[in-house]
Amino acid sequence: MTDTAQGTSRRYGTRPTMKDVAARAGVGLKTVSRVVNGEAGVTPDTERRVQEAIAALGFRRNDSARILRKGRTASIGLVLEDLADPFYGPLSRAVEEVARAHGALLINGSSAEDPAREQELVLALCARRVDGLVVIPAGDDHRYLEPEIAAGVATVFVDRPAGRIDADTVLSDSFGGAREAVAHLIAHGHRRIGFIGDQPRIHTASERLRGYRAAMAAAGLPVEESWVAPGSTAPERVRAAAAAMLEGPAPVTALFAGNNRVTVTAVRVLRELPRPVALVGFDDFELADLVRPAITVVAQDAAELGRTAAGLLFRRLEGADDPPRRVVLPTRLIARGSGETAPVG
Repeated sequence: MTDTAQGTSRRYGTRPTMKDVAARAGVGLKTVSRVVNGEAGVTPDTERRVQEAIAALGFRRNDSARILRKGRTASIGLVLEDLADPFYGPLSRAVEEVARAHGALLINGSSAEDPAREQELVLALCARRVDGLVVIPAGDDHRYLEPEIAAGVATVFVDRPAGRIDADTVLSDSFGGAREAVAHLIAHGHRRIGFIGDQPRIHTASERLRGYRAAMAAAGLPVEESWVAPGSTAPERVRAAAAAMLEGPAPVTALFAGNNRVTVTAVRVLRELPRPVALVGFDDFELADLVRPAITVVAQDAAELGRTAAGLLFRRLEGADDPPRRVVLPTRLIARGSGETAPVG
């Protein structure tokens, strides 16, 4: 017979306490505490009654309250840019694995590339007394975190640097990877190369654009401003930018896509063209090797970004007080075919 059938109403959001267990088992609160925490001094019969009461009520020990009394919550926060972006899956998993190895719980959320939402989420995590934060920043001013860091909240920024504060940072070499990608296209005969990237205020986007320009300049090649299109990664915007570069009497013969979302839209656009156009994308993505031609990419190690950031975080939590570190991880060009297509026209 269910509790409802017995006339007992269930109040969701209200969990049984040790006081409830003590009342059901007919023992004192201290006795329940000893059983719950595995302490000595309880007879087998009394322990059995307490365990039966725990099972009947569905009681769970409040670990957060217990750990708070010791000054640590054994939890860390991860603030991502977009939970739906496949790039962040391996990064999040790596942070979680490091946290788990240190006996900590990971709590994550998404800023949706909104600086105000990032700040709201970060401060909400701080209010819940997380021990540390791994942040992929959406904004460019993180002075709001200074009181939290001063109060002992370890903070590491990943993928993009913090704005207007000094903090541990783990980045991929966006500039070097972009420069290598464009140099690769130039080595295969291309002289008119278009760049479609993300919002220029984003650090990774601006670094990739800088790498594109550096490679063109090193080869002595001009850059027509109509070949450069930073902005939203929305498919309709990317499609329009690509179409503009690929039309006219002197269209580009190659595209460099600034991230995986841009690359996917570019692949769809190029499939509709009667002539081949070379393509290199920044970030690898699922099925990139199955498209024909397979997509040449600059690959980041998202998992290593997460592992390194989490490692720095727990290093701080274990007492390291040296100056903030900046770690830049290398990228890797993976040639699969699309970036090796010869220019036509």
